Amino acid sequence: MRSSLRKFIVDNFSYGRDDVEFADDESLLEKGLIDSTGVLELVTFLETTYKIQIEDEELIPDNLDSVEKIIRFVDQKAAKKGLTHAS
Repeated sequence: MRSSLRKFIVDNFSYGRDDVEFADDESLLEKGLIDSTGVLELVTFLETTYKIQIEDEELIPDNLDSVEKIIRFVDQKAAKKGLTHAS
């Protein structure tokens, strides 16, 4: 999951730059990689790729503001549905 998530972020939010670097625990918002519109794109990617449903009240930085937070959030959502994802 980690590599596909990082690839999605770089492919969709780096604006064509190949040299974008960010740590898995780094804030995507503070790094300027993602904005409010980007969050919606990210949610669509996560829902489609990992077969989860993200509710409006779950659209908070604690769930979606770093690779680590996203992985933890998706794993929790998947576990509730009885699914597993390799981080």
